[in-house]
Amino acid sequence: MMPLLYATAGEENIIRKVGGSQEIKKHMEDLGFVAGGKVTVISEMNGNLIVNVKDSRIAVSREMAGKIMI
Repeated sequence: MMPLLYATAGEENIIRKVGGSQEIKKHMEDLGFVAGGKVTVISEMNGNLIVNVKDSRIAVSREMAGKIMI
């Protein structure tokens, strides 16, 4: 298991766990970041990531990407 932060761009990964407070977990779940779900890093800019999750592109901060384990 490793943080999404270190994923290779273009490679599909399975989300293993989302860390953080209950409020953060709920917000991330609402965006589609659920255990067992698929996530693909599209690009990285200044440490922040653009990811594809549930057929949507979402920008994720470096801090949040560190809490999403793949």
